[in-house]
Amino acid sequence: MSGNLLELKGVQTHIGAYHILHGVDLVVPRGQLTMLLGRNGAGKTTTLRTVMGLWRASQGSIAFNGQDITALPTPQIARLNIAYVPENMGIFADLTVKENMLLAARQARNTDQIDAERLQWIFSLFPAVEKFWKYPAGKLSGGQKQMLAVARAIVEPRELLIVDEPSKGLAPAIINNMIDAFARLKAGGVTILLVEQNINFAQRLGDTVAVMDNGVVVHTGSMKALAEDEELQHSLLGLAI
Repeated sequence: MSGNLLELKGVQTHIGAYHILHGVDLVVPRGQLTMLLGRNGAGKTTTLRTVMGLWRASQGSIAFNGQDITALPTPQIARLNIAYVPENMGIFADLTVKENMLLAARQARNTDQIDAERLQWIFSLFPAVEKFWKYPAGKLSGGQKQMLAVARAIVEPRELLIVDEPSKGLAPAIINNMIDAFARLKAGGVTILLVEQNINFAQRLGDTVAVMDNGVVVHTGSMKALAEDEELQHSLLGLAI
């Protein structure tokens, strides 16, 4: 199938008295990695949370695979094969790595029921997940926790992976590992929407890009074109790659 897997039209979101999104128009092409960039406070995280139904759109529409998901509850959205990794990673610190993975494997009641071939593939992406399989997740380093968060999101096949700032606070070696993992996921047919502040990370991974400012998308295009246009980078982001 071709076309856009996810499409937002005129999405507005209010959080209490605050009007955060002011009419977001965004498309995520099927099979590509779309970067969502913007200054702090531009509305990127709110956009992701609105897609997942964690915050409700007060106006506009959200379609996934041609289906309107605007008013669906979060569990139902997740069951459409959409996985979300929040900025805080959302792991269960008191549970082991193994138990965190099992919780995410909705079709398995024990680890023996997790697809063994898929689990080995995940271990090849994130060796730390296998190495610390029986460790409490709360004792992992920041980079290891991020690996676990992404591994948990893909323990079952997903059509769309949504990730909020996966490189935040990570060492360069871990960032390179994360870039390789996302590249392999995309090569395997997973569509990815990724919020990122690390412009080098974005440049190396992104196919398409959308830049937000003040609750709206102010620029869309190819990541390559943005990476090659220093004047546009300054205009949109206040910096140059």
